[in-house]
Amino acid sequence: MYARGGGKFWPQDCSPLPRPPRAFRLAILRALSPLLGAVSRRAPLLALAIAASVSVPAHADWRALAALQRGGAAVSASALDLEQNAVIEQLHPDERLTPASLTKLATAAAALQAWPADKIFRTRLASGAALVGDELEGDLILEGAGDPSLDDHSLWILATQLRGAGVMRVRGRLIVDPSPFGLVSCGTKDRCEAARRSDTAYNAPLAAVGVDFGNWCVDVRPTHPGAAARVRGCGVAELPVPVDGVIRTIRAGGRQTFWVERVTDAQGDRLRVGGDVPAGDAQRVYRAMSDPVQGVGLLLGETLREIGIRIDGPVVVRSQELPRNIAVLAEVEGLPLREQLGRMLRFSNNYIADVLTLDLAATVSERRPILLSDGASLLSDFLARLRSPVRRAPLDPPILLSGSGLTPQNRLSASDLVTLLAHEYHDPRHFPVFYGSLVVPRDAPFQFLRSGSAAWLDRVALKTGTMDDPYSVCGIAGFLRKRDGGWIAFAVIVNGTARRRHIPLFEALAAEQSDVDALLRRY
Repeated sequence: MYARGGGKFWPQDCSPLPRPPRAFRLAILRALSPLLGAVSRRAPLLALAIAASVSVPAHADWRALAALQRGGAAVSASALDLEQNAVIEQLHPDERLTPASLTKLATAAAALQAWPADKIFRTRLASGAALVGDELEGDLILEGAGDPSLDDHSLWILATQLRGAGVMRVRGRLIVDPSPFGLVSCGTKDRCEAARRSDTAYNAPLAAVGVDFGNWCVDVRPTHPGAAARVRGCGVAELPVPVDGVIRTIRAGGRQTFWVERVTDAQGDRLRVGGDVPAGDAQRVYRAMSDPVQGVGLLLGETLREIGIRIDGPVVVRSQELPRNIAVLAEVEGLPLREQLGRMLRFSNNYIADVLTLDLAATVSERRPILLSDGASLLSDFLARLRSPVRRAPLDPPILLSGSGLTPQNRLSASDLVTLLAHEYHDPRHFPVFYGSLVVPRDAPFQFLRSGSAAWLDRVALKTGTMDDPYSVCGIAGFLRKRDGGWIAFAVIVNGTARRRHIPLFEALAAEQSDVDALLRRY
């Protein structure tokens, strides 16, 4: 069976017709030479056509990527015409490699399968205690909902609603209930190392309730040259953790050298700061908390204090059955799922991806996941159930230990990803949200995608995946819009190998972009 592609007919498995061995081609030409000579005297063009029939096809699959592979990279690539369900190019399509953030495509698809696109996570303040005058005679409970988008603005909304309910004092504790799951085991090298120290934001631990993606949000506000800058919270006037050190204000236009890191000891989190900040606008940085559940409790307590609500007791983290007579005193809605997925895919947000993965596990299995892999196994099962439009015999299920792709043990192939993309394309209910969450290179938030041909900039919508440790990863996957209005799903994964552990990002992406441009020229 054959399918049309680029003006040629390719076999259904859509590998280009192989080049015959040179000896075989010469033997054919010798055998045909009397015929060619006779025919050529009468019809030179026909002779040329016969000779061309034993020559090499003009096109070769993923040419630049094949060269990269010969240079030591591992490559899996595939492109599928979605109208004809025909593979038009492939290079080791079933070889499973580390996909890095391409994993998030599976997370998005599984989330849309489980919930409507307008699903909203609601975080509440509640209590079973009586309100006597303006005093709550017992504990105040912050009930988590697994909302990845909870931020410091959300805490102010809760605080103002609580004050609007008439509460000015809480005579009990502030209890943080991290339902539907608690603080999850770190699981990845980066998150485990962040338990003691972090000078970045992406490695925040995972929890069902956390603020600003599990980070301390810090504003560094310059004063005047020679004086100390002010180090404040983004949503509160005073950070609820100690700040050690000084950031010095220098003249405007001077060299910025300030640094902020979070360290943790037996007393909890503290921030260490130092260096110089030029006079001018405030600088904002995020640093991963060691315990986002405790951190959100401390920030909410400070927010309540600054709005004039006194909490007598300490912040306590505890999962508990809520009292039957509980009253909801305040509630805040997170971003709808469609917007969460857009932020997750466009900005490759690891926190959103992994919290949604854990939310899926808690929803589908109706039990509290304690490991990220508990949720990621649902993603593997979801992918295994998808029917490939071209593959007859199913392969073993892919391996996923996270929904973000931070785990280098994740394994996906180009065929796995193209099957997923085809599934979403043929689902009219989910495809608009899924496709709308991808990046069009001309509008990409990352500079490295915003250069190339007009076709690359405007006729491609994709997700990227990159990683450096323990070996390099560079992948792209998404959709191409054909000139005739049709669609192609494509996926490419490039990994470093023992032969060549690190393939520079610019080199891997240049090969991927070159071969995608070749597809765009053909279609």
